[in-house]
Amino acid sequence: MAQIEIFEPGLCCGTGICGVDVDQSLVTVSADLDWLRAQGAPVTRFNLAQEPLAFVDNELVRAFVHTVGQDGLPLTLVDGMTALTGRYPSRAELAKWAGIAAGGQDAASKNAALQPDASPRLLMMAPDADGTSCAVGSGCC
Repeated sequence: MAQIEIFEPGLCCGTGICGVDVDQSLVTVSADLDWLRAQGAPVTRFNLAQEPLAFVDNELVRAFVHTVGQDGLPLTLVDGMTALTGRYPSRAELAKWAGIAAGGQDAASKNAALQPDASPRLLMMAPDADGTSCAVGSGCC
């Protein structure tokens, strides 16, 4: 099974499900990750506020945060490769990446073509409305 890692912005606690104003996307992803773990899939969450060294120690994550900033999080890696940025993955995406069918059976062979790219890279920013871009090498940073 693929190793799934989610690098999240700073949250008040490990899951972000605390306080009186809870973000529904955090509730959903927490339930989805619990489900994925119950299927035996290796998945790890890293919270910037509580585990900053995980962000520094991973070259791809460090470069992503340096280039895009904290606002680009969450960042999801599958086997060390960028799979998703800017939002949490759905249960279907998690299952696909882990090679698990909705019923919990191994679906790696069926989903082999749906796996994320095997080459690490940063996503380039699209030009702003005024035609400028904050892409690597654009000189904006």
